[in-house]
Amino acid sequence: MDPEFITYQQFNDIALANELAVLLEEHNISYLVEEEALTFDPSFAYNGNTRSFAVKIKSADFELANELLKENANESLGDVEKDYYLFAFTDDELTDVVTKADEWNAFDVQLARKLLAERGKAISDDELEAIEEKRIEELKVPEPPQTSWIIIGYIVAFFGGLFGIFIGWHLFTYKKTLPDGERVFDYNERDRKHGKRIFYISIVVLAICIIYRLIPVFTGD
Repeated sequence: MDPEFITYQQFNDIALANELAVLLEEHNISYLVEEEALTFDPSFAYNGNTRSFAVKIKSADFELANELLKENANESLGDVEKDYYLFAFTDDELTDVVTKADEWNAFDVQLARKLLAERGKAISDDELEAIEEKRIEELKVPEPPQTSWIIIGYIVAFFGGLFGIFIGWHLFTYKKTLPDGERVFDYNERDRKHGKRIFYISIVVLAICIIYRLIPVFTGD
């Protein structure tokens, strides 16, 4: 896979992934659609029961893709049924949808904004831009200290377990993708330093264990 392509959106249904792919292709945005394998996560917080399909684009195209989805969603607002669940949301709940747009699909975000406007609580374009910038800064904040996993990582590392390699690698390399395409480390510098130590200690101890087990083979003992 081309390293320039990063996950833009994930779907549990390949048809939904293909719908986005068609929209991107119509506007000459390069993309890849790939079935995602389960990746290691020390929190074990997997999302989805079985298969996940990722639509990947270049980070430089994220903002353009965001605008296309907004426009596409706006075109569909007139077709929404009156029993659609967002109609039952309070003003605060609708505002939360707009504020945390990265947690919702583009249609829901645009509909929430439309409903707020109809209720006399319109969010202007300038206000929306400020909201989006604030949200980006919030998402840049690293996860809370991973003290428990660091302790487990060191314990496993000194016993030569492969699990220590996975924990260490995840802590010091994992990055999250922001809505504007920027990628930032998910854990703070302290945790990443511990992760790197856990990773290398695990490799060294595992190598020693393997060598120790192979010595009898070569010595005939």
